[in-house]
Amino acid sequence: MRRTKPFILINSFLLMVFAAGCLCGEAAAQQRPEIVSRKQWEAKLPVGKGKKHKIKYITIHHTGVKQRPDLTLEQKLRNLQAFSQRDDKLSTGKFKPAWFDVPYHYYIGVDGRIAEGRQIKYAGDTNTEYDPTGHALVVVEGSFGSEEPNAAQIDSLKKIVAWLARKYKIPAEEIKGHNDYAETGCPGKNLKDLFPELRQSIR
Repeated sequence: MRRTKPFILINSFLLMVFAAGCLCGEAAAQQRPEIVSRKQWEAKLPVGKGKKHKIKYITIHHTGVKQRPDLTLEQKLRNLQAFSQRDDKLSTGKFKPAWFDVPYHYYIGVDGRIAEGRQIKYAGDTNTEYDPTGHALVVVEGSFGSEEPNAAQIDSLKKIVAWLARKYKIPAEEIKGHNDYAETGCPGKNLKDLFPELRQSIR
């Protein structure tokens, strides 16, 4: 008995340490990633009144234009907000009314940095025929019908999706792309090919 008691105590201690390590690792994987705030990128105030909503889905977009490593993430967000908050024409010639704010809730730049877009408590906007109410909108910089998302972008996308899924209790099957709701090429095949891996990571 004198020999077995220390042995049992040591094994129990090691099991506790191992379990704690696993829990810490899981929590770390799902914690809030580093995000550039609206204040940091010098966002202007929203225009008008936003529509409040409850998050039920995660919907992924691409910007649909080639990546611009020559511009900072902060400058891209300011440019996107300026475009969003004015009446304008799209490349298709379709008219776009002024929006409340940046249409997406999170923007992942070419360098993998994540920026806060529209406050997530407000529903986003779209140029296509679907209602984004209830959707957490994540956009990745690039045109992924032809370009490939880089390693930094993929890593950040996994982190933001895992965090949002945990925070809002969103099941894996509700992680989808823009073209699951509307007739569009967004978010591009090369990005959408990663979706099974994204879903699997939160199951």
